Amino acid sequence: MKIIVQRVKKAQVSIEGQVYGKIQQGLLLLVGVGPEDQKEDLEYAVRKLVNMRIFSDAEGKMNLSVKDIQGQILSISQFTLFADTKKGNRPAFTGAAKPDMAEAFYQEFNQELAKEVPVETGVFGADMQVELVNDGPVTIILDTKNR
Repeated sequence: MKIIVQRVKKAQVSIEGQVYGKIQQGLLLLVGVGPEDQKEDLEYAVRKLVNMRIFSDAEGKMNLSVKDIQGQILSISQFTLFADTKKGNRPAFTGAAKPDMAEAFYQEFNQELAKEVPVETGVFGADMQVELVNDGPVTIILDTKNR
């Protein structure tokens, strides 16, 4: 899995002009699933995300997790994280998991996250518009294959 993690003050996802999911303070996740992702990748990602200390404490140090601040997560599927840009000017997305596998994996990932913190999502495969207000900004790349 490849996940872009953004610390946000607020974020929302809209589909065809209608707000589908929105959160206040927490994390916006752009989630890409690869063909070799396994249950261990999912479990690792969930554990890391809910415990990652990237929110400021009273002294302004990043010592708090999304759980600690009682934050929320907005999770958006993002196969384009697997873009191959080595040849030509049009990215290839052959490194991403096939849609059936990716959707099932993404849904399970969100279900596991929701056991820890409130989770909102977009719609897998939909044309989504994502709006956010960065908090920091703090942006982290989590790649479960590079641990």
